Amino acid sequence: MKNIGYRLKSMIKLFQLEPLWFKVFISITLLTSIVFSSSYFSHDSMYDGISKLAVAIFFIVYGYKMNMNRKVSMIFYALAGLCLVLALLAFINN
Repeated sequence: MKNIGYRLKSMIKLFQLEPLWFKVFISITLLTSIVFSSSYFSHDSMYDGISKLAVAIFFIVYGYKMNMNRKVSMIFYALAGLCLVLALLAFINN
């Protein structure tokens, strides 16, 4: 448990070192995905698609940021691709 707390603190410190545009962009995409995936918006699949699209953008940006580590970057890009397919399916089913 001590190691997890240390990792979280170091990740937060690394996030604080990022440029302002990156912090704002990541925060907006994360909040968009959380808000539109909530049960309040569950009656319309359009909001579900928006949520999945925001998560895909989140993964694309972090995949680009982690470009120095190919394996992690490819995992982020694969997750982004999956989210894009799910977003597309949500938009089609609307």
